[in-house]
Amino acid sequence: MTDAIRPLIAGNWKMNGLTASTAEFEAMLAGAAGVAAKADLLVCPPATLIAAFAAQARGSKNLAIGAQDCHPKASGAHTGDISAEMLADAGASAIIVGHSERRADHGEGDGLVRQKAEAAWRAGLTAIVCIGETQAQRDAGQTLDICRGQLTGSLPDTATSGNLVVAYEPVWAIGTGLTPTSGDVEQIHKFIRELLIDRFKGEGMKMRILYGGSVKPSNARELMAVANVNGALIGGASLKAADFLAIAGSYA
Repeated sequence: MTDAIRPLIAGNWKMNGLTASTAEFEAMLAGAAGVAAKADLLVCPPATLIAAFAAQARGSKNLAIGAQDCHPKASGAHTGDISAEMLADAGASAIIVGHSERRADHGEGDGLVRQKAEAAWRAGLTAIVCIGETQAQRDAGQTLDICRGQLTGSLPDTATSGNLVVAYEPVWAIGTGLTPTSGDVEQIHKFIRELLIDRFKGEGMKMRILYGGSVKPSNARELMAVANVNGALIGGASLKAADFLAIAGSYA
C-alpha cells in the first residue's frame, strides 16, 4: 500500500444477484461506516440492480455504486448495450472496463477499452481499467510485456488520478483460489507504477492500483500491505457482506 493514496475496495458481482440480493447489500451498507474512514468502498452489481442499490445508498458517504461495463457511445442503435450516461443516470459513480472476462468472452481489445474509459469520463464517472496476463502468458514469462501493452493501449492520454483507477488481475488467479506471492504482486505493481509515472508524471504517482484475483478475508491483509497496492477489486468474496467488509477492514 502507498500511504499517501486513499485505498479503494471495489466489489465486482459479475453476473450474480437478483432482487433478493438487496438484503446482502443492506448489510454491506450498514457495516460500511465501520471501515469507510480508512478506505473508499464501491459495489458493482449487475446493471439490473444498479438503480435499486443506488437508491438505497443515496445520502451515504460510505458506499458507492459502480457498473461492470458500458458501450463507448452515448446513445444509438445498439440493442442490449448500456451507455455510460445511462449508468450515471441510474446512480453509478464508476465503471469497470477491460475486465479479462470481457476481453476473453467478447473479444474486447485495448482500443475498445480505451474508448470505454473515455465514455466513462464523458459521463462524469471514474474508469476502472483492468489488465492482467493469462496462465499461458505467465508461463512464457510474458507478464510484464502483457501488462505494458495493455496499459499503453487501454489508457487514454488524458487519464488523471481523479478519473482513472488501474486494476491488475492475473487472469489465472480469478476465481481459482490461486494468488501470486506477495513478492510477485510487489514486483508487478512497482512495474505498473513506474509505467504510470513515466507516462503521466505526477498524476501517475497518485493513481490507485488495485490488486484482484482470489482476494479473500484470509489473504487480504497481506496483499493490501504490499507497496503500490492501493486496494482490491474483489469478485466472489464481494457477494457476501461479511467477506466484503472483512476485506475492507484489513485497512482498519
